[in-house]
Amino acid sequence: MERLELTLAPRAYACMAVRRPAEEAFRAFADPAVTTRFWYSRSSGPMVAGAELRWEWETYGASAEVKVLEVEEGRLIRFEWGNYDRPTTVELTFTPRATDVTFVEVAETGFRGSGDETVQWVNDTVGGFTTALCAMKALLEHGIELNAVPDHHPA
Repeated sequence: MERLELTLAPRAYACMAVRRPAEEAFRAFADPAVTTRFWYSRSSGPMVAGAELRWEWETYGASAEVKVLEVEEGRLIRFEWGNYDRPTTVELTFTPRATDVTFVEVAETGFRGSGDETVQWVNDTVGGFTTALCAMKALLEHGIELNAVPDHHPA
């Protein structure tokens, strides 16, 4: 096999246009009363700057420790999460487009490990955030709870 070499630090990226105002798309990620309807199943609190949270995905028996680094109401949420040895940083941006349309972008950086581990981690991350964005879109635009995240890897 040919040896592969990275020239840039790996970055996971997912995006989705959501036909709702930026404030509503932002709230979907900032307020666990909304987020638990499409992404994680439990949170210890809202996404506010300086918060240290615990998120749970009960279907998978998984959890994550989250440190909220920065919040700009209606525009940006930046947080660090993962295990203590290898945390990554996630940036959610909410850009208003046409009337009542928001372009939601998720970028995750800080991946470390072997090349094979990192490629798998980035791939899983893109798939996970794409699934969450699709589920959020269905909820906000149509009021449908897809259960896409729990069904992403059924037992």
